[in-house]
Amino acid sequence: MANIDVRAAGMADRDLIVRLAFGSMAAQTLRAAVRLRVMELVGDAPRRAADVAVDAGAEHQPMTRLLRALTGLGLLREHAPDSFSVTPAGALLDPGRPDSLTSFVGMFTEPAIVRAWEHLDDSVRTGDVAFDAVFGTDFFSHLAQHPTLSAEFNASMSQAASETAAALPYAFGFGRFTTVTDVGGGDGTLLAGVLTAHPGLAGVLFDTAEGLAEAPRTMARRGLDGRCSLIAGDFFRSVPGGSDLYLMKSVLHDWTDDQAVTILSHCRAVLPPGGLVLIVEPVLPEIVDTRAESDSTDGGITYLSDLNMLVNVGGRERTRKDFEDVCHRAGLSVTSVTPLTEAAPFSLIEAVAG
Repeated sequence: MANIDVRAAGMADRDLIVRLAFGSMAAQTLRAAVRLRVMELVGDAPRRAADVAVDAGAEHQPMTRLLRALTGLGLLREHAPDSFSVTPAGALLDPGRPDSLTSFVGMFTEPAIVRAWEHLDDSVRTGDVAFDAVFGTDFFSHLAQHPTLSAEFNASMSQAASETAAALPYAFGFGRFTTVTDVGGGDGTLLAGVLTAHPGLAGVLFDTAEGLAEAPRTMARRGLDGRCSLIAGDFFRSVPGGSDLYLMKSVLHDWTDDQAVTILSHCRAVLPPGGLVLIVEPVLPEIVDTRAESDSTDGGITYLSDLNMLVNVGGRERTRKDFEDVCHRAGLSVTSVTPLTEAAPFSLIEAVAG
């Protein structure tokens, strides 16, 4: 019996390695499904692969093979030979849904992102950003030079923020503030969620001109034009004054510690008495506990995100102590760190002047 248990454990270990090695193939399968509009074409009711192939402009047999691979990944269900329907998870790849993740998948399977990962070992050896070496410029400058890719990036960030935008307004006491500035807030998805839930709050959306490209449409669609100002600028130079709450989601992890200190220092410079800086980011534990990871919805994704920051932009995910250190250097003091359980793995990091 002991030998059987050891053999089963060994097979499980091998299965884990094989699944991980096939990870990039699974990602490209998602990319193909999005590009071919598979989920949109299949729909909820069983549909023949031959019909899906015709509508997608594809060959029948290869389409069947793709649909079966998507079934194996849990995104489709095969009811009978050659007949498929979409699972709830697969439905998130339908661009027509408000909670769609198609742009997110498109961005994180984009060759510009993936190519730098091929040089992860170089980044680990040197600490240098692989993206810069591969493309001859930094990631955000590359986006500025490629408007279509920049638009895809903005859309992917909007989709990534939607869950947080639904949870954050009810997880933090916005009612005690008068004006919130969302620093690096992109198209305004997160700020729109906050302002909609708190009618007495005014908003300022601050980002680069490229980052704000879709913001007017977001605010107009939510009826928030009159309550939210859009200001283009560079948070490495300054942050607009006049707010008593400064919000940043998934901003600091894009940058080195020194750069994060610069951004936070500009927030501190305009922070009024009683003001607060609210940082929304994952918080890594001081020690990795694989048992805790297996029980979480994160499943180790935050550590992969940390490596993505390394190879593509030069930033990092941080522990509570890391956040306390960069805040302290910027003249701020972290007063609390609270998991945002409805939008794991994010946490709310509150910092005040101190």
